[in-house]
Amino acid sequence: MANRRKIIAAINMTLDGYCDHTAVMADDELHAHYSNLINGADLALYGRITYQLMEYWKGILANPTGDKLTDDFAVSIDRIPKVVFSRTLKNVDWSSARIAAQELRKEVLTVRELPGKDILVCSRSLIAALINHGLVDELQLAIHPVIVGKGLPLLDLIGEKTFLKLERTKTLASGAIVLYYRFR
Repeated sequence: MANRRKIIAAINMTLDGYCDHTAVMADDELHAHYSNLINGADLALYGRITYQLMEYWKGILANPTGDKLTDDFAVSIDRIPKVVFSRTLKNVDWSSARIAAQELRKEVLTVRELPGKDILVCSRSLIAALINHGLVDELQLAIHPVIVGKGLPLLDLIGEKTFLKLERTKTLASGAIVLYYRFR
């Protein structure tokens, strides 16, 4: 049990608790933060919608922007193996991605026991489902200083009261704060 991989759920949210990637400031510092997180892991778990949003970075990889941190993030996201959970996708065309072979809980329990680095959970629905299964070790919330008033709430799918312990914080120049929580 001591050698099992850590499962880290990481997501951006607005100050009013919504997941909306278009509402937050994706600046160089945020890209560097997530590049470091990705480079410390060797597997990322995605739902279909988030996976399809992340395919944007394949275009940046093919046609770099010239901004080092943005381009480095594209390289990081391309490099990391991805497991996609979907009831509708039958295949993926990203060479570093595959469709999950099992349902979420079984797949995560299987990959968690394999040797390797951290496993990232990068989709709202997967984060909630894995929290409900008690399989998330660390929750990283990047809370951005913007109020959008509507959208997809982050934690509305959590089934019961869940206690966490704040381990540390990181403040970005944009005013975003990354909160690092451990599950009790």
